[in-house]
Amino acid sequence: MSLRDAIRRARVLVVGDVMLDRYWFGDVSRISPEAPVPVVHVTRNEDRIGGAGNVARNAAALGAQVTLLSVAGRDEAGQALRALLEAESFTVHLHEDPAFSTITKLRVIGRQQQLLRVDFETQPGHEVLAAKLEAYAQLLADCDVVILSDYGKGGLTHVTRMIELARTANKPILVDPKGDDWARYTGATLITPNRSEFRDVAGSWKSEAELADKAAAVRASFQLDALLVTRSEEGMSLFDAAGAHHEATRAQEVFDVSGAGDTVIAAFAVALAAGASGIEAVRLANRAAGIVVGKFGTAVATADEVFKETT
Repeated sequence: MSLRDAIRRARVLVVGDVMLDRYWFGDVSRISPEAPVPVVHVTRNEDRIGGAGNVARNAAALGAQVTLLSVAGRDEAGQALRALLEAESFTVHLHEDPAFSTITKLRVIGRQQQLLRVDFETQPGHEVLAAKLEAYAQLLADCDVVILSDYGKGGLTHVTRMIELARTANKPILVDPKGDDWARYTGATLITPNRSEFRDVAGSWKSEAELADKAAAVRASFQLDALLVTRSEEGMSLFDAAGAHHEATRAQEVFDVSGAGDTVIAAFAVALAAGASGIEAVRLANRAAGIVVGKFGTAVATADEVFKETT
């Protein structure tokens, strides 16, 4: 069976901070007389699914069977987010917190450049997070791999317990980390920091050998099976018990890196769930990432796009 066919059978559970990505597009022709800022005449707007929702979209776009578990508010942004999610091909368990402001990132775009980003967010309440944890425990049995997408917005308050439950259920658990407190991710199968995030935890390095040593130390410290460091123009590096494997950046025009980390962890997870090796998974993730950075905003790489180069 080909990897593409095996991915169609893969069952992926995505948990984390889902958000609404809003874009206001407009023309810029003058500077405001009130302050030295451009005046944007908004001509159109667009809403997209962001955060953990974008991870779920990427996994589904590659053909996997996906379930998304998250929290949203009882507000206009929450309604817009639900409408977008209802149009997707994956299963959604969206717990509602009336006191929670649905996480929203509003980007103002002029002349194909982002001029401003405005964030709306609050922390979800204890009761809805407890209900979400209970739902997570029930959903574990029907998945092959778990993705925890941490944007530091409070949706993964119980991340340590989630990892424990996944380990007990013998389910691989992949984490896209946030911040430098990686002790909360102890015991995960794999975490996927970018270069800056890894440097904040492990310190800087001057050679590939020193990077490998630091990766080994981090893996041992947090009891990780593997570590995948995305390194922007330097590609991505997988560190596991077999050693280090590096994938060079695939040549393409980089238009927008928004959501590229979502694509990487989604592609790696679906490959792993389909029975691929770590090296096969990182190759798929690298191909998918190379595709999405050529698109605008939070985007996905489809199975047709990713696998056409291998047929």
